[in-house]
Amino acid sequence: MSAPFEERSGVVPCGTPWGQWYQTLEEVFIEVQVPPGTRAQDIQCGLQSRHVALAVGGREILKGKLFDSTIADEGTWTLESEYAADPWVQDQMQRKLTLERFQKENPGFDFSGAEISGNYSQGGPDFSNLEK
Repeated sequence: MSAPFEERSGVVPCGTPWGQWYQTLEEVFIEVQVPPGTRAQDIQCGLQSRHVALAVGGREILKGKLFDSTIADEGTWTLESEYAADPWVQDQMQRKLTLERFQKENPGFDFSGAEISGNYSQGGPDFSNLEK
């Protein structure tokens, strides 16, 4: 039996009491469950090169040292209602994940300048019904 796409692509969500986190080859994503009505000013987020800290409404959610250094200036955070990411953001993330999957499955190829277009949401076009 083949592994789920998440495992094959290197993206494995890790559930926690406060939400979940996962990472790609280049990025780490942390999703935190916040109480309804939480506003951006209720959130204190500290992103440093070797540390991360997050508090919501004065309550510490997570705080700790990172495994390796990051570029703190490239870190961002957003507050989204009901985890409905912008469709454009979802599209761009899917394109990025597809390229990362292709790179992992084909390590001898250089995908650095590649762009994904067309049907990529299910991993690319389905050619299984074409005659051989």
